[in-house]
Amino acid sequence: MKLSDVRKVTVRKRVRIGFHLPNGMECVLDEHGIARIPGLQAPPDFNLDEQFSQVTQFLMEPVLDEGIRNKPKPESMSREQLTALVRASGPGGPADDDHDE
Repeated sequence: MKLSDVRKVTVRKRVRIGFHLPNGMECVLDEHGIARIPGLQAPPDFNLDEQFSQVTQFLMEPVLDEGIRNKPKPESMSREQLTALVRASGPGGPADDDHDE
């Protein structure tokens, strides 16, 4: 599972996925697929893809419209659970609809 795969899931499923990097920083992939690292003011001196490959725990939070009363709680998940979610999401996208069966 790659970081780019998880970014696609955040967009398709309208969720945010947060995780702690091995270097102690926190990262959140938002519903637009953008990785945000609070407190980072300049380009990082590390490779986010490499750091991501070492993460084992994630927190998935649904993004809901304003005014929703019973907002679901964030769900903690392991790397294996997230990998299963990525696989279940499938390749998707308009480019994948161009083939004949």
